[in-house]
Amino acid sequence: MSAWIGMIADDAADETLKAALDLARTPHGTVDNVMRVHSLRPATMVGHVKLYRACLHDDTNTLPTWFQEVISAYVSILNACPYSYANHWANARHLIGDAARADRSEAALQARRPSDAFDGVEKAFLAYAEKLTLSPGTMAEADVAALRAAGADDGQILEANQIVGYFNYVNRLLNGLGVTTDGDVVGYYASDAK
Repeated sequence: MSAWIGMIADDAADETLKAALDLARTPHGTVDNVMRVHSLRPATMVGHVKLYRACLHDDTNTLPTWFQEVISAYVSILNACPYSYANHWANARHLIGDAARADRSEAALQARRPSDAFDGVEKAFLAYAEKLTLSPGTMAEADVAALRAAGADDGQILEANQIVGYFNYVNRLLNGLGVTTDGDVVGYYASDAK
């Protein structure tokens, strides 16, 4: 079982669900459990797909794609969400493209010591992600000022904020419904690894 609630298979989908499933298909042609878990309410699947793509796969984002995935993985570590971590660390590792650097980065994130592998603006973004994830009610204008002081522009700050917010949402969706990667192709770039 890949979730604690029922999920509708493609061959049992009505027209509304079929359209949502088609929108949610990965580059591999599959629908990951993170999206299929919405199959009982296709409207939330459509909203989820659009939000995900806007946060992480929009061509106007200027944060490096590998670092967007690092932020995603770190929030998922902080929330103890193995589903998102498996997928987004696989993506980060692929995009980093250097096994030793990826190993150092992963160890630092797992230890919750990003400064062991990151500095400058990257370190500042990871500190922001941690605070926004673990203590959202304590956020202050100074947290954004620190990102600017480290070299981030306001558009990048918004990108990071949306990635952190999205992963806090999706980690709770996944953990709250017991969604697993059973049957999924793990990692957006999995087909590139062949």
